Amino acid sequence: MEQQYIKDLLKPSAYPEVTRTVTLVQTHVSLLFLTDNHVYKIKKPVDLGFLNFTTVDRRRFYCEEEVRLNRRLCPDIYLGVVQLRESGEGVTFHTDGRIVDYAVRMRRLPEERMLDRLLRENLVKEAAVKEIARTIAEFHKRAERSDEIDRYGGLQTIAANWEENLRQIADSVGITIERKDLELIQDWVNDFMEREAPLFARRISGGFIRDCDGDIHAGNICLADKVYIFDCIEFNKRFRYIDTAADIAFLVMDLDYHNNMAYAEILVREYLSASNDTGLTGLLDFYKIYRAFVRGKVESIRLHDREIPAQDRAAAKESAKRHFRLATGYILRRKLAPSLIIFSGLMGTGKSTISSRLAFELGLDIVRSDVIRKKIAETAETVQSFFEFGEGIYSDDFTLTTYEKLLSAGETALASGRSIIIDASCSRKCHRELFRTLSQKLAVGFYIIQTDCSDDLARTRLTRRLQNGTDPSDGRWELFYRQKARFERIDESEGGLLLLDSSLPIEENIDLIHHFLGLR
Repeated sequence: MEQQYIKDLLKPSAYPEVTRTVTLVQTHVSLLFLTDNHVYKIKKPVDLGFLNFTTVDRRRFYCEEEVRLNRRLCPDIYLGVVQLRESGEGVTFHTDGRIVDYAVRMRRLPEERMLDRLLRENLVKEAAVKEIARTIAEFHKRAERSDEIDRYGGLQTIAANWEENLRQIADSVGITIERKDLELIQDWVNDFMEREAPLFARRISGGFIRDCDGDIHAGNICLADKVYIFDCIEFNKRFRYIDTAADIAFLVMDLDYHNNMAYAEILVREYLSASNDTGLTGLLDFYKIYRAFVRGKVESIRLHDREIPAQDRAAAKESAKRHFRLATGYILRRKLAPSLIIFSGLMGTGKSTISSRLAFELGLDIVRSDVIRKKIAETAETVQSFFEFGEGIYSDDFTLTTYEKLLSAGETALASGRSIIIDASCSRKCHRELFRTLSQKLAVGFYIIQTDCSDDLARTRLTRRLQNGTDPSDGRWELFYRQKARFERIDESEGGLLLLDSSLPIEENIDLIHHFLGLR
């Protein structure tokens, strides 16, 4: 779209309804103009292979399709298609001049009730996740199916979709995805499709290939007076005529991406109950990997759109890398037998940063001593406790109670077949011995990972963390050398040990851990 048109549409006078403000939001394929109460969505004249909006007629057609298809889940939100016309004062949506483009007109949903924002703010309740699952299950039951739709569910189409994704990500290798991760994903996907061909065939015969939404993720869900799921795929039947498992898998993956694995499990359980689709579980990992990969691809494409602000492109790069790492993690976690993984090290050496990233990528349970300690003390996580070293909630007795709670959490997870990470300093051998004994009792893998860095870097991190005031840790620089003097050296007799230099890029350290755990 011409820059002058964009300037015109940022004026409140360009709209038929009274509005005080107009805000522009850009995606890789759309321009969204947000007025006080409405949204006007104009498609960019782009051809990305999987979509083609290069002519006005194409954009009009896909605007009409967008309204038709999204009214299935949001009939009162999608108001219709409107014409963008020339006038003496520039382009507007309320004149009789020459038509220059088309837009989808929608009611504006409350931003503060968008699911992705609610997840970031920890405001989502279990009941809402269950309602979303039931809404999707009912939508899938009503969704159209036909012989034509069934043809899109075959392995030939699924394999073609993967081949297209791999081609379109070629320019991003080394930028948002590493070649070794790309090859790992490609090999696993090809092996899965060959091995599970009968399962894909059963999904077709069972009626699970439907005219779905195709784009169900947290950013497209609003929890207002009811559940609104909007912005489905209108531009390509291949992405919408899909297995219902592929449709629900997008949101499952997105909950994982937002570090809400517990809600992802609740979503799956409730969806299974509402849909009676018992065959879903055999394909869920495959489609979660697919969804994470596609999301990484889409975010990578945004890097090349110079109309998007530099800050948003930088965010897209990090999002793409995180999605690709999640896709890789879905594969690697399948190789990990139940294991107890301890992260040990001095304050400020990166234990929590690296352990939380590992938990995210491999889908592992994680418990953190700083959080457990505050719970025992009935203190808010982010309230700083300025005790002297070894006093108050850091006394030997209180610390032992904290480790007993960590041990209990570890036993609960491992007894149910789940691996778990213990994030604690574990500075004393007797504390580490508690966990080693538990691993022997339950006959599970046992690994110790120790983080280290220069004292100067630890000091910088501790100072920054204290200033932010949002971390459960009470670690501060004046206590650093006291802890260091008391730290009991870890030796090989205690079990497998990996020493990490946390000054290295986090992806490099995570890869070292993957090798240490025997996943690569």
